[in-house]
Amino acid sequence: MTYDYRAKKTVLVLASHLEPGVALNVAGHLSVALGAHGDDGDLMGRDVLKDASGVPHTGISKYPVIVTRAKQNRLRRLVAEARERDDVFWTDYPEQMLTTGHDDELADAVAGTAEEDIAYLGVMVYGPLDAVTALTGRFSLWQ
Repeated sequence: MTYDYRAKKTVLVLASHLEPGVALNVAGHLSVALGAHGDDGDLMGRDVLKDASGVPHTGISKYPVIVTRAKQNRLRRLVAEARERDDVFWTDYPEQMLTTGHDDELADAVAGTAEEDIAYLGVMVYGPLDAVTALTGRFSLWQ
């Protein structure tokens, strides 16, 4: 497999005030969304990796995944900036996801909230290195 692993990247930006358990939940949901909706056919490395014993292991993204943090108001700007671009995939995690259970409840809660009133807890951006860096390069690594 020949490719430049630095050609693309994924950056997950979490709201800096999140407790670790909630942050992991946000990260998990955003990762599933990227895998389901953002795969441009170039995201994954090998389907299966085999160890020296012949045991198979599921392959992972062939590009870097970086986890960062930002204040909640900066997440709002990131969503707005990403929305303006056509060279990246982005997905967000609204606070309503924490207060609803069923997907229908979530859909109703989001539908009943104006965009300017949505509190974003996380955003994931995937695409060409330069484009993703332009959007997320100023954020601190998650600690």
